[in-house]
Amino acid sequence: MPNDRGDLSPSEQPEKDEKKVRAAKARAKSLTKTERTEIASKAATARWDAVSALPQATHGDPDHPLKIGELEIQCYVLNDGRRVLHQRAMVQAIGMARGSSGGTGGDRLGKFASGKIISPYLGDKLGAVTEPIKFRTHNGQIAYGYDATVLADLCEAVLNARRDGKLQKQQEHIARQCEIPLQGFARVGIIALVDEATGYQDDRDRQALQVFLDQFLRKEFAVWAKRFPDEFYKEIFRLRGWKWRGMKVNRPQCVAQYTKDIVYARLAPGVLHELEERNPLAEKGRRKAKHHQWLTEDIGHPRLAEHLYGVIGLMRAVPDGEWNTFKKMLDRAYKKRGDSLQMSLFDEEDLE
Repeated sequence: MPNDRGDLSPSEQPEKDEKKVRAAKARAKSLTKTERTEIASKAATARWDAVSALPQATHGDPDHPLKIGELEIQCYVLNDGRRVLHQRAMVQAIGMARGSSGGTGGDRLGKFASGKIISPYLGDKLGAVTEPIKFRTHNGQIAYGYDATVLADLCEAVLNARRDGKLQKQQEHIARQCEIPLQGFARVGIIALVDEATGYQDDRDRQALQVFLDQFLRKEFAVWAKRFPDEFYKEIFRLRGWKWRGMKVNRPQCVAQYTKDIVYARLAPGVLHELEERNPLAEKGRRKAKHHQWLTEDIGHPRLAEHLYGVIGLMRAVPDGEWNTFKKMLDRAYKKRGDSLQMSLFDEEDLE
């Protein structure tokens, strides 16, 4: 029997659920095939519309998280300009077990923040913790996150609760963990403010990239040595459906462009552009050296070898003649570093 509030007792609830299931099955049997198809189609359309309406991540890569000390926090920028931290990364950042993966309060983070100990210290910021942002990542997956400022707000609330002696003993480790991001934010924040005030922020990124390129590339090109396995070109011919006649036969001009796209455009940020600056085309359309002769022995060549054998592995997995299938796999596995560069700049002489 229902209690004073109208709720069913635990023993009665399963019976009610079973009746609902039987009623749903009976209704399904009464529908024609056309009606069932129409209902399913409308449901699928509604689900798609709901997903399409979600904010979309325009920036962010799980392989390049925000690093604060030893912490690594997955983050994104959405198409509406919001900066968000991934829900799982937030939970881990404050040293809390993940708990369930519910999106609007079922996770432990929301329960922790809305508890009687922490919620008074969050005030009107509580909703930002208990109601995470639902969005789509680059690959279309649905994810949950929080406004990037929420981490600092939550850490401050936890540390203030500890200061007032409100934390439970089993929550002390969370307070110790919260000290790490706050200290990191303080250091990074003052540096960012100085960089912005002095105008150094624009030069900073350029200088950091130049330091990397100087490690990746030589000042002068080295003597030639074979760097590209024959199998790399043989696989290109197989996937394009061309007859392979061996390495001694001149390859089509487009193979040079493929090499640029598959290899040099995906090695590392800025490398392709810098190679074309250091190794320009001469008057007759030839270069003084092969691009790979400019790579350093300690960083450039190991990265080239690693990339080539990874790409060859992808090639082997694709059936004959399915070039477009390979390109889709390549784009997922190895993102381009500088898509805006003109493909026509690459010349047959840039082959190994």
